[in-house]
Amino acid sequence: MGGNSFGTLFKVTCFGESHGPGVGCVVDGCPSGLALSSKEIERELKRRRPGEGKASSGRAEKDEPEILSGIYEGKTLGTPIAVLVRNRNTRPGDYDNLKDIYRPGHADWPWEAKYGFRDHRGGGRASARETIGRVAAGAIGRVFLSTFGIEIYSWTSLAAGIDSPEPTVDSSGVFDRDEIENNPLRMPNRDAAKAALERIESLKVKGDSVGCAITCVARNLPPGLGEPVFDKLDARIAAAMLSLGAAKAVEFGDGFAVSRRLGSELNDCPISPGHLPEGPRLTALPPGVPPAVYETNHAGGLLGGLSTGADLRFTVTFKPVPSISLPQKTINRQGKKTELTIQGRHDVCVAPRAGPVVEAMCALVLADLILLQRCARV
Repeated sequence: MGGNSFGTLFKVTCFGESHGPGVGCVVDGCPSGLALSSKEIERELKRRRPGEGKASSGRAEKDEPEILSGIYEGKTLGTPIAVLVRNRNTRPGDYDNLKDIYRPGHADWPWEAKYGFRDHRGGGRASARETIGRVAAGAIGRVFLSTFGIEIYSWTSLAAGIDSPEPTVDSSGVFDRDEIENNPLRMPNRDAAKAALERIESLKVKGDSVGCAITCVARNLPPGLGEPVFDKLDARIAAAMLSLGAAKAVEFGDGFAVSRRLGSELNDCPISPGHLPEGPRLTALPPGVPPAVYETNHAGGLLGGLSTGADLRFTVTFKPVPSISLPQKTINRQGKKTELTIQGRHDVCVAPRAGPVVEAMCALVLADLILLQRCARV
């Protein structure tokens, strides 16, 4: 059976269910000699974990990673890296009334139709808790990417119907990450964050939920990343993002707006070629120094499915969390109409936690393509 592994050379397999003993990942293909500890993984898991604001689920988990293999004396061995996070705060009894009922907006029915059996406790493998394995693996990928000067940032560009202005940028073009992380929604604008939080709080009282959008940027990419024809960089990123629960759309650069524009308005052209790969191995770049300069970046740093050297930029939209406490009409296993009220602890909006997961999946795609790029020429 497939579907739980991701990547070609930098390959990740995730495991675990929402209310099982634990969740985690196995990363195979990470090069040896990389300085790595549980601290890098724990930092990213802390950014993802629930209970950090009004929009989040009340499930209190410390999400402490246990590295079971692949690291010795603070460095990667080149062997599989296994990371386990134990579930400490499970409450499977919250879902007893859902065992024979299909929840609206959830994967209950298609999951059971596929396998003939499902774990109804919080959605099991279809729960957002499975993203812990992704984030743990992405943390390892980020450490690898940092050796090439590659940085990944994200922010909530829309939440609860409130658009957020762009993050502030310093003289070297670096986003102010502290500003992004300064509020529970990870919106880079205080006024927008306040307005969105007020609406989320009112929706929480009503028992409803709301959607959001996350914008992600990867900086200092060398040109030429991506594999033609079916493994283009944007195709790989899109597949990674749409594998996330609740993700419904991905757009690169100007995205959907390009359908209304002219070619003369949108053609990106480099004004400085900057750094080029040397031989089969990509050389590291000084942090904060873009490898190429583009006057415009309508395409989001991609042409022909390959990176141009400009910032890779994309936005992922997420639907409202389907677990709401309002009464809903549905059917049971016998096909009889019924009404249910979902209990348990659920997000009102995934915005606070979606950003770190988006970044993690971006890191996994880029780490894999960096390794594949080494095979592109002699």
